[in-house]
Amino acid sequence: MKTLKASFVGLGAVALMMSACAGGGQKANGNLTVSGLDPAKFETVIQEKPVKLYTLKNDGGMEVCITNYGGRVVSLVVPDRDGKPTDVVLGFDNIDQYADTLNSPSDYGSSVGRYANRIKDAKFTLNGTEYQLKANDKVNCLHGGGTTGWMNKVYDAEQVDDQTLRLTIVAEDGENGFPGTVTAVTTYKITEDNTLDITWEATTDKETIINQTNHNYYNLNGDFTQPGYDMVLYVNADNFTPSDKLYIPTGEIKPVEGTPMDFRTPHAVGDSIKSDYDQIQNAGGYDHNWCLNTYKDGKGDDTQVCASLYSPKTGILMEMFTNEPGVQVYSGNFQGVGNEPNIKHKGGVYPQHVSICLESQKYPDSPNKKDWVQPTLKPGEKYYSHAAYRFSTK
Repeated sequence: MKTLKASFVGLGAVALMMSACAGGGQKANGNLTVSGLDPAKFETVIQEKPVKLYTLKNDGGMEVCITNYGGRVVSLVVPDRDGKPTDVVLGFDNIDQYADTLNSPSDYGSSVGRYANRIKDAKFTLNGTEYQLKANDKVNCLHGGGTTGWMNKVYDAEQVDDQTLRLTIVAEDGENGFPGTVTAVTTYKITEDNTLDITWEATTDKETIINQTNHNYYNLNGDFTQPGYDMVLYVNADNFTPSDKLYIPTGEIKPVEGTPMDFRTPHAVGDSIKSDYDQIQNAGGYDHNWCLNTYKDGKGDDTQVCASLYSPKTGILMEMFTNEPGVQVYSGNFQGVGNEPNIKHKGGVYPQHVSICLESQKYPDSPNKKDWVQPTLKPGEKYYSHAAYRFSTK
């Protein structure tokens, strides 16, 4: 999914930016993380709530740093094939830029809600009632409203132990047009086998829709200044959902066979990212939903690898698992274009196609595609979504 553009920023986002105290301007506290982050640059108050950087570590050399602003993964360090600690996710090195939705709008590392991905025309019908949502991506609703969605809200945080962080948010009925007051809990956990395990749970007081995901931008080469064309992608999917020029699925389920969308045999992303295939041309790369083979008969098997990414440079392999029916693969098509080269990122200036996102999800626009798995949640039910990313070397 693309990074949100400044042209979609409204008054709510400006107010959000102004509510953030200076964090990036603070001096280093001399206690840097393995990834080189200064926790002092993340300590501030936003939306009248405290914000800080939380660090999870295990004995296998994995470190994950997370801010409760948007539930964002700021850095993710794992050993490369030589044992060198390597940060593999994009982002910023201070809270000011994350909170500045006017000058550096981003979804880097966020826990997206209430509805990840796009909803056509920013509206859907539930039980005979049509709901008009915030249109923040031309006429469509993207990531629950973008700058006023959950990725720019402050979560209540509880660090359960050295390897577990629990983040809670309460979204009011009518927020960005969505029905129901929802209490949502995102739990980040790292395990001893170097897995980042993420669960999303939620309840509601009124029937609603929910579709959460994590939005890490991965570059397993550990070099954020170069395109990731050599990264090898695998997607365990026989089909995908073609999209129109606004990235809305047409409703068709199409075989990947014979198209550049076929990653059932792992191959370098650069082999096909500049294809003349219409779906690639429309998106400027990959920004599509794959229909996972690991989801059958209404249930996802999160013990089976649904996708993977590998760097021949570092030897780092990331395997993905989920109980969801789809995965959105986004190849950083909007990075390095527009205002992006003027934004100072962690690790330098990001070029186009520097990263790959692997987002577990219900299919995009599923509330308007009634034959697809529906994202509805009713009172008395519990929403549960799970994704895990296991790192190793080869």
